[in-house]
Amino acid sequence: MTVPAEMTAIEIAAPGGPDMLRATRRPVPAPGPGEMLVRVAVAGVNRPDVLQRAGGYPPPPGASDIPGLEFSGEVVALGEQPGPFRIGDQVCALVAGGGYAEYATVHHANALPIPAGLTMAQAGALPETFFTVWTNVFERGGLKAGETFLVHGGTSGIGTTAIMLAKAFGATVIATAGSAEKCEACRALGADLAINYREEDFVAAVKAATGRKGADLILDMVGGDYIERNQEAAAPGGRIVQIAFLQGSKVTIDLRRVMLKKLVYTGSTLRSRTVAEKAQIAAALQQHVWPLLAEGRCRPVIDSTFPLAEAAAAHARMESNAHVGKIVLSAD
Repeated sequence: MTVPAEMTAIEIAAPGGPDMLRATRRPVPAPGPGEMLVRVAVAGVNRPDVLQRAGGYPPPPGASDIPGLEFSGEVVALGEQPGPFRIGDQVCALVAGGGYAEYATVHHANALPIPAGLTMAQAGALPETFFTVWTNVFERGGLKAGETFLVHGGTSGIGTTAIMLAKAFGATVIATAGSAEKCEACRALGADLAINYREEDFVAAVKAATGRKGADLILDMVGGDYIERNQEAAAPGGRIVQIAFLQGSKVTIDLRRVMLKKLVYTGSTLRSRTVAEKAQIAAALQQHVWPLLAEGRCRPVIDSTFPLAEAAAAHARMESNAHVGKIVLSAD
């Protein structure tokens, strides 16, 4: 395949609002050892992209300054020491940066074949949220069939993915969301209970729904006063996994509840993990989750699609918090 010397990419002109995202021309990157060059079809938009644009989440050393943590597309070139993929294969991939572009490189171990029956848009919305949910809910959080799982932000990309996968693996799912319409969207995805946090105290609602026991596992990206409230909503011996802090990471809390209830409080980030660490998650997803996608038992929820050049509008949509599911950019 003929690969051009230059491509269109979206760069961050300076830290700030969505208008700081600008289309520019960049050299097409060359794949290194173990890497492949992919002609991007669709790139997912994620909350870390918004944080990076605002100046609060710089890329890790060696990563592209171009935002974008996931994409789908077609393999067009291979570096030395190639993996199982060949030129012409269609893949989706997790990267530490570079997705908002017409071409991007990825190590073959951090890419996956597109599940049967999924469109490029759906595949481009998979990696960031599915990698995040699998490693935090099922690996760190140890969710088991029959347990009660509480996820905040149920209509976010992470939330919609967590609801579907938790239900697919036999959990009872409780989700929080900020409107009646969003609560209905959570229930449509399989949530057993959806709590409008603007009208109801989620702690009291979780306690009522579980016979005062609480949730066995809580996935939180809110932080702030949710940190202490999650401890109250957790069941004895429960686990709380923190993956973001939309309302702040610095709080004052009384940790006696952690001791008295024997809680496990943990968390993680994904972007800074090594290629090998991400490869282990990719292998687990291909074994346990890709068959569910191919069977149609769960599908990524696409809120809206914007042309690559309109990345600023996509970020504005995300910051409005009106979206349900994933926002994606089309590079075609």
